[in-house]
Amino acid sequence: MRRLLCLLLLVLALPATAAGLLDSRPSSTLGSINNSADFLPVREAFQLSLVESTPQSIKLRFVATEGYYLYRHRFQFRADPADVTLGPAQLPKGEQKHDEYFGDVEVYHGVLDVELPRTDPRAFTLAVTYQGCADKGLCYPPETERLSINGDGASTGHDRGWRELALFFLAGLGLTFTPCVLPMLPILSGVVLRGQVGGLRGFNLSLAYVLPMAACFALLGALMGMFGAQLNLQARLQSAWVLVPFAMFFAVFALAMFGVFELKLPHAISSRLDRIAGRTEGGSLWGAAVLGVVSSLLVSPCVSAPLAGALLYISASGDALGGGLKLFMLGLGMGAPLLLVATGGAAWLPKSGPWLIYVKNAIGVLLLGLAIGLLSRVLPGQITLLLIGLLAGGVGLFMGALEFVYKPPRKRLGQLLGMFLLFYALACWYGGFSGQSDPFNPIGQSRTVATAEQAPNTSAWQTVSTPADLDRALAEARSSGTPLLLDWYADWCISCKVIEHEVLNDATVVERLKGYRLIRFDITASNAEQRTLLDRYKLFGPPALMFFGKDGIERADVRVIGEINATDFAERVAKANDRI
Repeated sequence: MRRLLCLLLLVLALPATAAGLLDSRPSSTLGSINNSADFLPVREAFQLSLVESTPQSIKLRFVATEGYYLYRHRFQFRADPADVTLGPAQLPKGEQKHDEYFGDVEVYHGVLDVELPRTDPRAFTLAVTYQGCADKGLCYPPETERLSINGDGASTGHDRGWRELALFFLAGLGLTFTPCVLPMLPILSGVVLRGQVGGLRGFNLSLAYVLPMAACFALLGALMGMFGAQLNLQARLQSAWVLVPFAMFFAVFALAMFGVFELKLPHAISSRLDRIAGRTEGGSLWGAAVLGVVSSLLVSPCVSAPLAGALLYISASGDALGGGLKLFMLGLGMGAPLLLVATGGAAWLPKSGPWLIYVKNAIGVLLLGLAIGLLSRVLPGQITLLLIGLLAGGVGLFMGALEFVYKPPRKRLGQLLGMFLLFYALACWYGGFSGQSDPFNPIGQSRTVATAEQAPNTSAWQTVSTPADLDRALAEARSSGTPLLLDWYADWCISCKVIEHEVLNDATVVERLKGYRLIRFDITASNAEQRTLLDRYKLFGPPALMFFGKDGIERADVRVIGEINATDFAERVAKANDRI
């Protein structure tokens, strides 16, 4: 039972570190031109979070992924109910961007903090509208997100912050139940307390040890948060150049948890710290404090790998204050069992045993899961699914899935779970090799793309703005055996203007499009009805150019997403003509 409790604490705790890293799933490719896989869904390209809500103001944070930017003039902030008053948004000056069709605009790259003055203490819903584009030439329709603001000034962001602090405390507590730490508690308590167990004196001595240790962790967390903010890692965390090294670090930390090697300070530093600890006398508040500081630097191999992973996560968050608080709570969690020992509650702690190895291995598995989660942002979905299957299969074999010998009931339960993981691994491998990418549905329906023959005739551009009109145009083209080119357009889309004036009017393009019916879908209004079409065709926004054959089926392999020049598009039309 104690073993299950410890594992449960770890499973609950480590997702806190994963949340900031894995809450988005970017493209499944590293960058083929004019492919929808090159672009992120709007809420992954632009991540909005509620940083702080007080009775006086609301602070929001936008993080534009590297290669994307937000328009300053497209922000809107509305309260629901409408009679809740908000002051004008405090927006910093943006970067100047000139466009020959739209003139001068201001845009924001990276992290943007927005402050909204607040005078009304009532609870309300804040509707935040924003719009941005990708540097590669894709413009997203205006997006609206709704945030709940509580009446007392507290926010869902704060709630999440307290939950994360609690989970870091549980993670610290869970790290105590590893084979490198738990057996050391009696020795440590003997050095710190010097026999003064129980009562106020024992509690004060242990607290004098725990608080400086947690404070050192907090300092590390704050420095890493500041370091991450300066490098803008939160925005850069979609780049393979950042994600791959992070994933490798987590994999190395996992190997350390499996006992492949030990993470230690250099001998020259650790020996000096050992000498300081040796000269420090326990039994006094000052001596306990010095031991706490030294022990925070001499963390055991079981603690150093997860601690290093937490530091990497905090550096990616770019939050110095939050990082300091999180690691402070981690230190308090690690020191809580010592406080229990100091006050005479040692009998409440579980006894050392082989189960400690399972806790250590479980941490290693979770670190490998984090590494795969990071790599999933830059690897194709099928490869990610294969890696997930590899991890699940390895854990299943470790749990004895194929050991068909007599086992006691508890081990049989573990073997049953191992067999389930092994079957799941086989499903992931089958799905990965079949072109699937969803770990929650590894065996799905494979999508096939039909191909067809060739094309000629039709004329000038016809503009439509409703799904019904577009379906009608597609049906007419199919019934008449005419190929069709569909251009996705919006007045607020700079790249759409470029394509309209410089690409579709090019003489070579016009010549090669002879015989096509030319339809332009105007998504300027960006209403709910029009957005359903974006979902239907798996588009994030304009511009996009889609070729439909005489049979009315799209030739997805020649689809154009984002901006393209006239020469490349003429080649794309020629390629489409060979397939129509």
